[in-house]
Amino acid sequence: MKWKTTAITTASLFAVMLLFGSHAFAADPIPGINIDIGSSGNAGGASATINIILLITILSIAPAILILMTSFTRIIIVLGFVRTSLGTQQMPPNQVLIGLALFLTFFIMAPTLGELNQSALQPYLKGELTQTAALEKASLTMKKFMFEHTRQKDLKLFLDYSKANPPTGVEDTPLTAMVPAYAISELKTAFQMGFMIFIPFLVIDMIVSSTLMAMGMMMLPPVMISLPFKILLFILVDGWYLVVRSLLLSFNT
Repeated sequence: MKWKTTAITTASLFAVMLLFGSHAFAADPIPGINIDIGSSGNAGGASATINIILLITILSIAPAILILMTSFTRIIIVLGFVRTSLGTQQMPPNQVLIGLALFLTFFIMAPTLGELNQSALQPYLKGELTQTAALEKASLTMKKFMFEHTRQKDLKLFLDYSKANPPTGVEDTPLTAMVPAYAISELKTAFQMGFMIFIPFLVIDMIVSSTLMAMGMMMLPPVMISLPFKILLFILVDGWYLVVRSLLLSFNT
């Protein structure tokens, strides 16, 4: 399990550098940080300071980048649909849903992060690969995962808009087109799963509402009556197991 933990903790930096391209860091490696009092007037020191500021700025948006490059997007949207269809307002709380989505993301992404660790991170730390070569290998690993779950129609949209040459394979596909194509593909898949989750709870709402109208109880909110029945149905069918199982299987196809 050690390699999984190492891959997870280092994936953020790799993802940021992959998205913005290896050329941004190829010429000048990540500079060291030295604290000096006073101005030295050295142009190289000023350049290193700018590089550090840019790196910190990019790292600040690393979580958003990782959300769009992993399975997190689909998982959190589907879990949100589950809570909305149940009508339980803030139960489970946002912290619980996000925490569950993060751990499911780590579980689903473990093979990909493990491959990234073995092919790019460890050789780079041992000095067997240069920074540029490590970034290229890490980029290829992430693109392979995203390509498997990206619709060709979505990818073609961004490639045509950028007027890029048609790629011959995953290796030639730019990340600037792959990431947004993967994101909208995940959104469509998540909404399709959310629609299927809504159907049984919608049927319960319709039955309860029709029953109350037939009994003349116009002033009684149907939501108050249907909520216990929806929760009961969700418990009887072991809903959380079915939802998580569906999410895991959706990434194996």
